[in-house]
Amino acid sequence: MDEENKLSRKTVLKAALAAGVAAPVALIGGPALARTTVASGQAPELTPACDDGDDPTPPQTEGPYFKPNSPQRTSLVTPNTQGTRLTVSGYVFGLGCLPIARVLLDFWQADVNGAYDNVGYTFRGHQFTNDQGAFSLSTIVPGLYPGRTRHIHVKVQAPGRPVLTTQLYFPNEPRNNTDSIFDPRLLMTVRDAPPGRQAAFDFVLNVPQTSTTRPTSTTQTTPTTSTSTSNPPGGTTWAAGTGYSAGTRVTYSGRGYVCLQAHTAQPGWEPPSTPALWRAE
Repeated sequence: MDEENKLSRKTVLKAALAAGVAAPVALIGGPALARTTVASGQAPELTPACDDGDDPTPPQTEGPYFKPNSPQRTSLVTPNTQGTRLTVSGYVFGLGCLPIARVLLDFWQADVNGAYDNVGYTFRGHQFTNDQGAFSLSTIVPGLYPGRTRHIHVKVQAPGRPVLTTQLYFPNEPRNNTDSIFDPRLLMTVRDAPPGRQAAFDFVLNVPQTSTTRPTSTTQTTPTTSTSTSNPPGGTTWAAGTGYSAGTRVTYSGRGYVCLQAHTAQPGWEPPSTPALWRAE
């Protein structure tokens, strides 16, 4: 991507504030998911690495609490686990915005009290993306410990490629503003899904891809805990999982809306709830 022509998140936010209009919801609650670049045809931005600042040696970006040889599992919780349940799901893409299968994702995090298990493997586990490049992790919202905002650690490695060590963050956390390590590009998209919460994040790795075939708008991870289609009584043309381009017109609850920016619809992003994405006619 031409860096000179790429607007930064900060530039877009400043422009929105100066114009007195609502900033794009994706920039406030988390970066747009990589799958949303399908509609624009642009190359996705690489997922940045994030050093937690606790290391005496800069190359060791995983922090003091990483442990190798974690068990392979997609759930880090048991029926007796304390804390707010959280499902983190998404995809891993390469530079061509194509999903990558068999990518290793190794997650570790603090418990509800902000403590890491340095003896065993509680809240530690690795998994691999499926044939569609998707992953899903069942865990809890991690607790806080001094000096840091809320976060989840992860190592991501495509087959035969270098390891990306980074962290995932939660939107609207007060400590995001004071954590010197926090990077808004690593914000997850998070929504309430009683009795817990659901989060989404797409990783983009520095893996060359030459194919011009891109994921369709139906390529989306839907957490198994959610069965709602978000369709209101009376019918609608808006539907979660559909890719919309700027200028597209839909109806929702009998009212017309015009799409303001390209995106893939998700539950919780219905037109009346997202004025940054939809304008009522």
